[in-house]
Amino acid sequence: MSLALLFPGQGSQSVGMGKSLYEASPAARAVFDAADAALGFPLSRLCFEGPEEELRLTANTQPAILTHSVAAFEDLRARFPERLENAAFAAGHSLGEYSANVAAGALAFPDAVRLVRERGRFMQEAVPPGVGAMAAIVGLAPAEVDAACREAAHGEAVSPANYNSPEQTVIAGHAAAVARASEACLARGARRAIPLPVSAPFHCALMSPAREKMRPLLEATAFADARLPVVTNAGAEPVRAAAGLRDALVRQVDSPVRWVESVQRLAREGVDRGLEIGPGNVLAGLVRRIEKGIKVEGYSG
Repeated sequence: MSLALLFPGQGSQSVGMGKSLYEASPAARAVFDAADAALGFPLSRLCFEGPEEELRLTANTQPAILTHSVAAFEDLRARFPERLENAAFAAGHSLGEYSANVAAGALAFPDAVRLVRERGRFMQEAVPPGVGAMAAIVGLAPAEVDAACREAAHGEAVSPANYNSPEQTVIAGHAAAVARASEACLARGARRAIPLPVSAPFHCALMSPAREKMRPLLEATAFADARLPVVTNAGAEPVRAAAGLRDALVRQVDSPVRWVESVQRLAREGVDRGLEIGPGNVLAGLVRRIEKGIKVEGYSG
């Protein structure tokens, strides 16, 4: 049996996230305390007490989810190390790729939490409010979604951002182009086109300014070769080398999240179990739609 550690890029982002874990687990508490020290402000208090509107700012949400995920991982490693014995790969969806790098020993947690704080800020700054949008396209093959985006662009940016499952692809770009592409997808037979309540159009060409701001920060950060291969978002392939892991995090800012191909690659590598570590269970549902042979459990502490 071969296990993949899976880390979400989204999850329960409401006030109180991680509080019970912090109170019950010394290992998890150390992670939250390390985040507070690395960022120079009490992220833990923001997670536990709010205010909600401040927690939902992407510059805060991203380090909050990373911290919760790594805290759950450290709690699991301290309390139930036997559950990690057959871990052969790590993978994370979007932001979760940072958590995967930490769990694989490639990136120190204090560096990771500082990086994702800036990642959130740079992504928010890349596109003025209201200019960009994202939408989930349900019930249409990814190739058809891609064709609809090209058809609807009309000189603006719109493209697949997250290949989440064979029947769900998220698109991102200029708001008007996303609206046109959504209509084009419906005309091609999509069951639904659902506008998403996001603060910026992630993983598309409009994020190129954020990518260029992240590049020097990542290049200045120490990475180590990973203990476990990390299946990257941009390449959908397992990477151990420090330089390759760093480059993948640069590329993922404005590249689509190739989650379908990533899960398929894990299956080809012999993975038959997944452990989703962190808030929520989004990845378990996606994996079930991609590879039924991989059974996913959750662990949030």
